[in-house]
Amino acid sequence: MRGTTVLPGEGDSGEPSGDGMPTHRLEVPMPNALPFAIGTFDTIGPMSRAAFPHRHTFHEIVHVTGGTGRHVVDLNGCALRPPHLCFIAPGQVHHWEDATGLEGRVILFTDDFLLDHPADRDVLRGLGRRATLALPDEAAEWTARLVADLEGEYRSGAAGFHSVLRSLLHVLVVRAARLPSARTAAAQPAQPRSRPDSVAAEFMALVNGPAGASHSVRTCAERLGVSVGYLSEAVKASTGRTPGELIRQARVHEAKRLLLHTELTVRQVAARTGFGDPAYFCRFFRRETGTSPGDFRRGTGDIHHDHRLQSIARPPASA
Repeated sequence: MRGTTVLPGEGDSGEPSGDGMPTHRLEVPMPNALPFAIGTFDTIGPMSRAAFPHRHTFHEIVHVTGGTGRHVVDLNGCALRPPHLCFIAPGQVHHWEDATGLEGRVILFTDDFLLDHPADRDVLRGLGRRATLALPDEAAEWTARLVADLEGEYRSGAAGFHSVLRSLLHVLVVRAARLPSARTAAAQPAQPRSRPDSVAAEFMALVNGPAGASHSVRTCAERLGVSVGYLSEAVKASTGRTPGELIRQARVHEAKRLLLHTELTVRQVAARTGFGDPAYFCRFFRRETGTSPGDFRRGTGDIHHDHRLQSIARPPASA
């Protein structure tokens, strides 16, 4: 992940450009930095409380502890009655209506951050079916503790903080899925999908499946019975990203898992992720992550600078 912290569409202000839904990307200021951020609505930036509908390419969890207004995710809107949790999955459309005095913490992370718990991706997308999850007294207490621990660990950057963050986030996701309001949402029938949305959902299931890292855009289109052009349009409209970008993400994600959790050689990891040429795999991995497979496995590719993302607002243009 490189470049600016947000890609808010065509306009510098982040407002809709008039030619489509704004889509925001969580990127980090240097190669191999942590694809995770947590902060207040103020420190994360004005896009954290945007009043216009927009999509993300990343996950967002909002722990709302104060404020009034409504939060709308896709077609579901709920009045704010803090404390509660909001989950927004990549590709979902959301915005805040008449929101004033918002207080709490905003947690941002990509699918790639779920390296140790990939099944959490499906849980998070299920949680995103509700605009808010109510927090009864006991749940409000453990949620506040977990969010405070996440923020403290993130700010400290102490040795091993990235693994602690992943573990704390996993606990938050699992416990949120147990809440009565989450179970009620899971029991509700899903809204009918349009044809493009269905194709995009099937594509995501395919590339995130056991053999997803070995697929190409063409083989995915053939498996789904559509043309490459139609697949590209459907996936871009639903997620804000191209099929090629998502396949590259899946390949990197699987390569990282294999490098960290197995003793496979780099050549074997390359083959498992769809690369016949180990040298090309190494170039691909370095281009996508900023480090080599060997350095990533040894841990020497970890960032040794400030890992924190201060805002998801577009940085001001240079004078």
